Amino acid sequence: MPSHRLRIDGATFRDSANRQVTLHGINIAGDSKLPATPDIPSHTREHFFEGDYVSFVNRPFALSEARTHFSRLRRWGFNTIRYIFTWEALEHAGPGKYDEDFIKHTIDTLRVAQEYGFYVFMDPHQDVWSRFTGGSGAPMWTIYACGLDPKKLMDTEASLVQNTWPDPAQYPKMVWATNYTRLAVQTIFTLFFSGKEFAPKCVIDGKNIQDYLQEHFVGACKHLATRIHEAGDLEGETVIGYETVNEPNKGYYGHPDLSKIPKDQKLRKATTPTGFQAMLTGSGRAVEIETWEFGGLGPYKSGTQLVDPKGTSAWLDPDEWDDSTYGWKRSPDWKLGECVWAQHGVWDPNTNELLRPQYFAKHPSTGETLDQDVWTNTDFMDYYKHHTSAMRSVWSDCFLLIQPSPFEIPPEIKGTPEGDDANTIFASHFYDGITLITKKWNRYWNVDVLGVLRGRYSSPAFAIRLGETAIRKCFRDQLSSIRQEGIDNMGVHPCLFTEIGIPYDMDNQHAYKTGDYSSQSAAIDANFFAIEGSQVQGLTWWVYTASNSHYWGDQWNGEDLSIYSSEDRPLPSPVTAASQSTLSLDPASPSYSASHTSDPITPGSLNKTLTTDSMTPSATSNPPDAPQGFRAAEAYTRPYPVAVAGTLTSYGFDLKTCTFTLALSASRPIDANSPTEVFLPSFHFPSTPGATHVQASGGKWEIRVVDGEGAAPRQVLRWWHAQGEQKLEVKGVARKRGVVERTEGEEDEGWLGAYWRFGKGCSVM
Repeated sequence: MPSHRLRIDGATFRDSANRQVTLHGINIAGDSKLPATPDIPSHTREHFFEGDYVSFVNRPFALSEARTHFSRLRRWGFNTIRYIFTWEALEHAGPGKYDEDFIKHTIDTLRVAQEYGFYVFMDPHQDVWSRFTGGSGAPMWTIYACGLDPKKLMDTEASLVQNTWPDPAQYPKMVWATNYTRLAVQTIFTLFFSGKEFAPKCVIDGKNIQDYLQEHFVGACKHLATRIHEAGDLEGETVIGYETVNEPNKGYYGHPDLSKIPKDQKLRKATTPTGFQAMLTGSGRAVEIETWEFGGLGPYKSGTQLVDPKGTSAWLDPDEWDDSTYGWKRSPDWKLGECVWAQHGVWDPNTNELLRPQYFAKHPSTGETLDQDVWTNTDFMDYYKHHTSAMRSVWSDCFLLIQPSPFEIPPEIKGTPEGDDANTIFASHFYDGITLITKKWNRYWNVDVLGVLRGRYSSPAFAIRLGETAIRKCFRDQLSSIRQEGIDNMGVHPCLFTEIGIPYDMDNQHAYKTGDYSSQSAAIDANFFAIEGSQVQGLTWWVYTASNSHYWGDQWNGEDLSIYSSEDRPLPSPVTAASQSTLSLDPASPSYSASHTSDPITPGSLNKTLTTDSMTPSATSNPPDAPQGFRAAEAYTRPYPVAVAGTLTSYGFDLKTCTFTLALSASRPIDANSPTEVFLPSFHFPSTPGATHVQASGGKWEIRVVDGEGAAPRQVLRWWHAQGEQKLEVKGVARKRGVVERTEGEEDEGWLGAYWRFGKGCSVM
């Protein structure tokens, strides 16, 4: 068998047999953003502000449960994990105080993932900076370090936090993301990436807050990487690399006018303050602020609302706070209790007058006009180099996944040392915003969001796509454009979509009441159609959450995107039992011929690759949890090319007709021990005679069930083809989408029954 270790060859991943590998993965886990002890989901107030004393041990799940979850995911066809951890999980107790128990749990969990043959890359995850600013990521002490009081952010609307919302169950859909344009998060990201430029007075322990925060964050990531390195058995075969940081944000950098809502601020929901209005309410002033809602055609202004903090300030009160709590020393030039932007002359707290509305629009030293692209190529890249240096100092050959801000143009590094780094991966995200925010799948129209952002239309009306076919193609074309932007700006590197997903609680949780997941199935299928047609090198779907429930979803901010929920009705047991081999047994199949079955294949030649000894009717028992928890699984449990002996030209799965197609180009004869392999989920491609039909342009093929890793059986088609242009088509059983059903006799017969009924007549195609 080829080594599991991957290498990067231009824009592709290849194994030791030089086969092109597709990374077909999943994010684990949605609740890794949250402490496990005490258990603090985002909808509870209890223990919320005890941030120094939490533990993330047992995230993403308890070690005793890890084999259940990894086995389930491996059977569903996933081969890659984006492993979510947070800075808070590593360093919650205070600066430089690492949680070694959590790190040990992480290493132990990674070793279980190794048993199942997963590729893993580590994701230092954040959403709107921290749990204490409405998201996840950074520890509570970083809020204090920035001069803000996490207990007063809600009263001033400096952040809208579900844990402190009057009724957490009524927390508005997707309002958490608006924290990116509220005072606390915009301030902290500005300090993290650009503090030396815009906040020179913010010095702590003799360092600008930018350096202080970055050194601690990168230091925590490096510490985890060091422990993984010291484990001795994880790098390369299992852990393949590290992502930079999830969804980085520029904060106020490049803000054109603090007195106005920027035109490029597309997410407007609930109260939507200007930058200056947020500074005023953050300092206790009452302000009339616009309110917005998100409708079918995007955001629209719905009115105004008085936000009155009644004198409460989001900034630390020096009479109530002592910096010695965490042992740091703040510069006397940095006054606690006063807005840092007032201290830098942006506005006058005595007159409440905006003095410098364009403070963030130009570089303070050079006068250069600033925008997203400038930030990506300067301040973000400075951070990236810092992070890269730290990770490579631990493991010089690790893959590094560079992730710019979502839907933004990647950095222009082609021809630079960073762009020429062969072990770099372009990581991007894609969500259908209309579906995500409205929690409805609209089959009738959608919008080319990327095209609008890139200015490709004279009017947004021209970006509208009508009909489900056009919508699916629109998704595909957007992903293709993002991939091409990576090539144009970064050079030739693999492109992975490390987040893409859909909400399951569509239509007011209609599916949970009826079992009808047809909307979810259609939305998932549209996104996978886009992935398959865009020629990217893989994905990690968002998300798997073991604790998902119908009422609270993924336990975080009302999101419900997990492909798994223990509260969901099961699919049928796998049609194909966990046998060693199931081959084409149907004489009616177009690809069946006597000549293909006349001679056994032995290791001696291409025509003799398998001996009869390698095929036995023995079956291993399926774990009892196997069918549990699927949600619209027919759409995400789909075939894909695991390893291609050559170069993949195209592939795709038509869920409606249950047809998988693949085209490849092989420059040389393939190794008998390293054929092209395709994952074929038995739900779509059952072993019952006449159910699965294979047509190949040439060569020989077999369908077999492999259980080599962690006793997680998976049905795989192996294809020994000649060199040159080759094509494969596999047709399975088309099923009604979004519902659970069985075909007649599936559960009773399975592979073993077919084996005996055909008189032990296994054949190799």
